[in-house]
Amino acid sequence: MNRETLLSTARRVIEHEARALTDLATQIGGEFAEAAQLLLNAKGRVIVSGIGKSGHIARKIAATFASTGTPAHFVHPAEASHGDLGMVTSDDVALAISFSGEAPELDDLVAYTRRFQIPLIGISGNRGSALVRQADIALILPPLTEACSTGAVPTTSTTLTLALGDALAVALMEHRQFTAEHFREFHPGGRLGARLRRVQDLMHDDPPLLPETTPMPEALITMTGRGYGMIGAVDADGLLSGIVTDGDLRRHLTGLMDKTVAEVMTRNPKSIAPGRLAVEAVAMMNANNITCLLVTEPENDRQVAGVVRIHDCMRVGVI
Repeated sequence: MNRETLLSTARRVIEHEARALTDLATQIGGEFAEAAQLLLNAKGRVIVSGIGKSGHIARKIAATFASTGTPAHFVHPAEASHGDLGMVTSDDVALAISFSGEAPELDDLVAYTRRFQIPLIGISGNRGSALVRQADIALILPPLTEACSTGAVPTTSTTLTLALGDALAVALMEHRQFTAEHFREFHPGGRLGARLRRVQDLMHDDPPLLPETTPMPEALITMTGRGYGMIGAVDADGLLSGIVTDGDLRRHLTGLMDKTVAEVMTRNPKSIAPGRLAVEAVAMMNANNITCLLVTEPENDRQVAGVVRIHDCMRVGVI
C-alpha cells in the first residue's frame, strides 16, 4: 500500500467520524439534560460499566468523571457477576454502555440496579434494545456506520460514545464550577499536574534581600554565597526597590567596588504573586531573559515573599 493510499484512508476515517460527531451534536436533547441532572443529584458515585470496546470507553469516561469532580469508578460486568456488585450502593447511579444494547455480560448489573432501585443511564445505538428498555434514561447514538471498510470494527460508535461521556463530564464540571486548582488537587502527577503548579509550590521563602544602602563588596559576598545569581534591594521600610543581577554587575564594572546597591540595581524589577501558575513565571522569565523572579504579595507588590528559579520549574517538569 503506497503512501497516498494510507493518507487517503486516514482522511476518510477522520472525516467519517467527524460527520458522525456533528450528527450527535445536533440530536442532543432533553434526555442528556435529564441524565446530567441525575448524575448531579447522586449522593454516591457513578458506576460506569461496559464490555469489550465499550468497556475500554467506559473506563476512560469513569476516569474523566473522577478527575473533574464527579466521584466515579469502572466496574467490569463479569467481575460484577462474581462479587463486585457489592461495590454498588443505593446512593450510586449506574451508567451502562453497549452499542447493541444486548450485551449479556451486563444483565446481572442491570438486574441489580432494577432490584435495588438504583438509577440507570444507558448509552446505546439501538433504541429497541434490552438496555434501553430497562434504563431510567437512555442516551441514543444517531444512526451510524463504522469507519472501517468491513463496517464491523467499533470505530465511529466508540468515538461517539467517548464524546458523549466527555460532554456529560464537562457539563457536570462546569455546573460545579470546577476550576484548574481543583483539577490540580486530583492530578498532582505527570506533566499536566506540573503545569498546574502554583508559584508558591516552588518558591524559596528565603530570598536574598539587602538594604539598598549596602556597599557592593558586601552585596557581592551575599550574592555569591546565596547562589541565586541576584539579590533584591529594599528601602528603609523593608519594601522592594530594586534588584541586582549578573547583568547589572557587568554594566557597572568600572568603580563597582566603590558603589552601593542603589547605584547598581535595576529599579522596578519584575515580580509575580505566589498564587500565579508556575508556567506564567516561566513565561515571564523567558520573555525578560532572566533565571530568577522575585515573588511578591498580591496585596503589595513591593512586599517580597520569596524567589522562584527557572531551574526549580524545570526540575518538576513545568517546562
